[in-house]
Amino acid sequence: MKINPIGLQAINSYKNQARPVKQIDANKSFSDQIEISSKAKEMQATSTYASERAERLQKIKEEIESGNYKVDARQVAEDMLKYYRR
Repeated sequence: MKINPIGLQAINSYKNQARPVKQIDANKSFSDQIEISSKAKEMQATSTYASERAERLQKIKEEIESGNYKVDARQVAEDMLKYYRR
């Protein structure tokens, strides 16, 4: 059996075909833009979560330092069950 070599043009015959190339307008400049929704702006303005948490932590620290901090065992057990049931 004789195997004839195949020329390079036969392997990649599509390379020789012209492909249409889109012209990019050099005068246009592209830039990224960020848009924040009105709901997000509203949430950002009215969010007091950070300040409420800081106040709550300060209160807990004071109670621990004075020795008056009591742990609610029932609440701890409920939270543990919620966590492990997920």
